[in-house]
Amino acid sequence: MKTLFLVASTREAGHLGNTEWLARQAAATLPTDQQQWLHLAQMQLPAFVDLRHTAGQYPMPTGDMKTLLDATLACSNLVLVAPVYWYSFPANLKTYLDHWSAWMRIPGVDFKGAMAKKTLRLITTSGDRAKAQPMIDSAELCAKFLSMTWGGVLWGKGGPPKAVESDAAAIDAAKNFLAG
Repeated sequence: MKTLFLVASTREAGHLGNTEWLARQAAATLPTDQQQWLHLAQMQLPAFVDLRHTAGQYPMPTGDMKTLLDATLACSNLVLVAPVYWYSFPANLKTYLDHWSAWMRIPGVDFKGAMAKKTLRLITTSGDRAKAQPMIDSAELCAKFLSMTWGGVLWGKGGPPKAVESDAAAIDAAKNFLAG
């Protein structure tokens, strides 16, 4: 069972944020050869163009979007590693999710059927759990729309650098978050 971790933080390369740190605590329970980590901020993500009501279908993506499509299709578990930005997903993760609309309309790709066999989880941090709720709800609705199993959310107290490292409850929850 391969787990894809999509890191949506926009921190400078080499700076491990609270959310990715917490995700790596959870990932420590999995064999490393069953993990794939992609950092969306390091990828070229074109804006989504809605062709659903004109062309009706999309060509196979190229470049980083093809890498993301292939990795998404190849995983059993998809973990969104996303700090809360203004009560929602970081823009790069929202762009990735918008492209799901295209991927459902690529001839020969049964994206919706493939996604129904996967589990979607969210790992996030914020200064206050209530501020994360809109993003949590969005992730769960994405799972439901594609008939994915919703694996839940791992939330930790974020804020300044290394804040989550003092959140004993989040660290403890991370130990079993990816089980099963």
